[in-house]
Amino acid sequence: MHNNIKEFREMFGFSQRELAVRLNVSRQTIISIEKGGYNPSLELAFKISKIFNCKIEEIFIFED
Repeated sequence: MHNNIKEFREMFGFSQRELAVRLNVSRQTIISIEKGGYNPSLELAFKISKIFNCKIEEIFIFED
């Protein structure tokens, strides 16, 4: 699954650490998600979309 977290994070002016704190996860989790090495749980995906005030589909792109 591809994601646009880095782009949204930078657009909102958040560092990886700041986003991790807001989501109550580690910075390493944010790094892994951004690199595509980790797909977040549905709950975490909803939290991310809420922080960026957008739909999950705008952040996470499912690729068959």
